[in-house]
Parts: sequence; structure tokens; C-alpha cells
Amino acid sequence: MAYTGYVVGERRDIAMDWREYVVVDSAVCHGKAHIKGTRVMVSVVLDNLAAGLTPEEVVRSYPTLTREAVHAAIAYAAELARERVVAIPT
Repeated sequence: MAYTGYVVGERRDIAMDWREYVVVDSAVCHGKAHIKGTRVMVSVVLDNLAAGLTPEEVVRSYPTLTREAVHAAIAYAAELARERVVAIPT
């Protein structure tokens, strides 16, 4: 799946198939989505980004990850957000 990303003031097109990086295996991480070849759950990557860490800082904290894997976690989350509407209280 291709998507368009933006970097501070410039547009870039990135061909990212998160399926190359994000997997679910009932024998790993209790069946939760994680980065292929690691035991780092996608939710952990997203929690770190939400806390303000940069992708580079996440990779430094979890050396088994790559910058591409971090971006795949974001793309996976974006895909999930398109699939379901969550009510947000006003």
C-alpha cells in the first residue's frame, strides 16, 4: 500500500507496505501486533512516539528496530484508524 508522507515543508512519496514489518503470531507477544523478528509490540512503538520521542530515539531505545519499522507501525495504526470509528466525547 502506498501512501504520501509529509516532512516539514516538503512532500515526499513513500511506498510503504506495513505488512512487511508488522506481524501477528499467537506464540509471540501474546498474539499482539509486533515488529517482525522482534518482540517489540506496535503499541509500544506508538506509545513512545505519542510520548514525544522521535523515530530515531525509538530506534536507539529498541536497537532491533529500524526507522522503516517505526514508520510501518505508524502506517499500521493509520490503517486501523480508517477501519473503525471511535466515538470521542465532546
